[in-house]
Amino acid sequence: MTPKELRAFCLSFNAAVEDFPFSPDVSVFKVLGKMFALSWLDARPLTVNLKCDPDDAVRLRGEHEGLIIPGYHMNKRHWNTVTVDGELPDRLVRELIEDSYDLVVAGLPRAQRLRLDRP
Repeated sequence: MTPKELRAFCLSFNAAVEDFPFSPDVSVFKVLGKMFALSWLDARPLTVNLKCDPDDAVRLRGEHEGLIIPGYHMNKRHWNTVTVDGELPDRLVRELIEDSYDLVVAGLPRAQRLRLDRP
């Protein structure tokens, strides 16, 4: 997955936006003001921080040692840093991004979740 593909996939979700609250080098992808992905798109290797269920986070780190690690500068219980350099299947990376988005949406107030469901 290229940086351009990563950006496009993150922005493909309903109400997803890209923001730069930390610096112009750090893309933060949000849904209704809540972050679901963070990446230095110019960094090599390309990585993305993603929210994750705590039990799944530990399992994924064990299954993909060195490619999925505790979230860099994040709550290590709830965030993973995923290396997106081609060693992990793109399908898995897309699933992890979608899971992160879904977890953030699930934590939104009901009224906001319902607003997302409307066309």
